[in-house]
Amino acid sequence: MLVLVPLVLGLVIGVATGGKIGNLADLKFRWPWFVLVVLVVREAVILTPLNQVDGMQYVYAAALAALVAWTALHVKRLPGVWVVTLGAAMNLIVIVANGARMPVAPALATTFQHRGHLGQYVLMSSSTNLNWLADWIGFPWPVRGAYSPGDLVIALGIGIVALLAVIHRPEAGTKLGETSSRIGR
Repeated sequence: MLVLVPLVLGLVIGVATGGKIGNLADLKFRWPWFVLVVLVVREAVILTPLNQVDGMQYVYAAALAALVAWTALHVKRLPGVWVVTLGAAMNLIVIVANGARMPVAPALATTFQHRGHLGQYVLMSSSTNLNWLADWIGFPWPVRGAYSPGDLVIALGIGIVALLAVIHRPEAGTKLGETSSRIGR
């Protein structure tokens, strides 16, 4: 839910400043199916009973690493995606430093306080690492939940990507294409 707010804001600001939603069709992704599979795997680990299977946190960490790699490969193709890469890398660092689990502040961890961990999450304590990168930021409506600084950077990055994609004017053809079209007239 957190990413929807900046996504919508980026689109609205882009259109309000003269951009066109149709410019989104000009985006060129490599392996779009790969991202869909990674996101489905990530969400399945979070939202299904799989999150109670020990070891699933490694699947989540691997999916996050794959997402970091994909966004890094698209830095030149997709303006602003480097911000998403940075946020996802921040999350990956704290997860790897904590045995493939994201620490969550106890005040924000209502569903698994009795177990100490659930899926890829663990209660933040003095024994968890890099707590300043963990899920310690809470928001009220409409994006209720526990978020990390990396999550906020990802959300900001998605808003930037949406904004830049909408205001991006399709490039003119290459000089070779322009010359060929003049010759063909």
